[in-house]
Amino acid sequence: MMRKFMVVLVCIFSVLVFSSSVIAQNKVVGIWKTIADEGRDKGKAKSYVEIFERNGVFFGKVVKLLLEPQGTLCTKCEGNLKNKPVVGLEIIKNMKKTGNTDTEMGEEYAGGTVMDPDNGKSYKCKIWVKGDILTLRGYIGFLYRTQKWYRTQ
Repeated sequence: MMRKFMVVLVCIFSVLVFSSSVIAQNKVVGIWKTIADEGRDKGKAKSYVEIFERNGVFFGKVVKLLLEPQGTLCTKCEGNLKNKPVVGLEIIKNMKKTGNTDTEMGEEYAGGTVMDPDNGKSYKCKIWVKGDILTLRGYIGFLYRTQKWYRTQ
């Protein structure tokens, strides 16, 4: 009887530990499929971006291109990023979870930047995540551009 109780107790403890670690994960972490929102490829899947956490701050890097060859270089990037491969390029930097949640768009991340490899420019950024949809908004002053990305992993 005591042995069965201990087995049940271990099972319950394991479930609680596993479920709490899943709940603690940040919803923004993962691999996201980006969609071209302008130009001749508008509406087509463009790339995969991996968002990851480093010391409580979130970053995103291009891990695969879907419309361009994998060796494509960032010719419009400036400084030390000029002519670097787009795959591996960190395009999202210094995003932090704000603790705010928008009922329509989800959990909010802000305070960082997003860089568009197509034009080499960086923009202030906000990200919201709800389920398997990430809404990314880049800002120049009061003007902004919004994209929807979709979780792949």
